[in-house]
Amino acid sequence: MSERIVDWTRGEQAITFQTCSSCGHLQYVHRAFCAACGTADPREARASGNGRVYATSLVCRAATPETRAHVPYNILLVDCAEGFRMMAHGDNEIAIGDAVTASFRPFAGKLVPYFTKVS
Repeated sequence: MSERIVDWTRGEQAITFQTCSSCGHLQYVHRAFCAACGTADPREARASGNGRVYATSLVCRAATPETRAHVPYNILLVDCAEGFRMMAHGDNEIAIGDAVTASFRPFAGKLVPYFTKVS
């Protein structure tokens, strides 16, 4: 497997994804193989952080004591400009179809992707 690009899951303020060199499939969840065709060692790249909101859900009840301070908070599904979909946090007033861009904010002790509406 090639050297892994560091992203937000490892403390870097970046979103990464993988592309299969055989079939071109894009995947956000990192694996040692392509989920579409099984080819080993997909190529990793950094995403731009731009996208469009596919779905949104306002969380009004804390799932854990660590998240209680953040209620209410918005969970989004974002179709990223590169062609993959990811789940992330975002401003509470964001709606389906909004163009968004990512930054990173602390949430329950971790730095997470946080989308805001593009003006």
